[in-house]
Amino acid sequence: MTKVKFFDTVDDGLLKFAVIIAKSDNKWVFCKHRERETLEVPGGHREPGESILETAKRELYEESGAIDFSIEPVCVYSVIREDILDGEESFGMLYFAEIRRFEGELHSEIERIMLSEELADNWTYPEIQPKLLEEAARRGFV
Repeated sequence: MTKVKFFDTVDDGLLKFAVIIAKSDNKWVFCKHRERETLEVPGGHREPGESILETAKRELYEESGAIDFSIEPVCVYSVIREDILDGEESFGMLYFAEIRRFEGELHSEIERIMLSEELADNWTYPEIQPKLLEEAARRGFV
């Protein structure tokens, strides 16, 4: 079972992930990892010495090729999955980005990006990602 919770803030040291809900030309931006058949929004792990905003910007570039964008924080989220890390709670920062321009090629594990007017129905993390989108919408970001 997976539990997702939302917060306005937590101690910065707890933030291990950044996830970015992105749109471009009013279309959702999804990533397809080369080893999976599912879709996801850009995001990933925080590197040592990186601010969580730097993580978000790096991951957005690496996973979508975004080179001209605006980005803003939505909220903090946490995930508890009983099958991973013995149910330990992990924290991340959720962002929203508006992408104005993409680089011509991708430089990561992402095979391709997809722009869509509709939300994905084949999520990589179906118990987490739709809830992040719902919370961003509830907070007026999407």
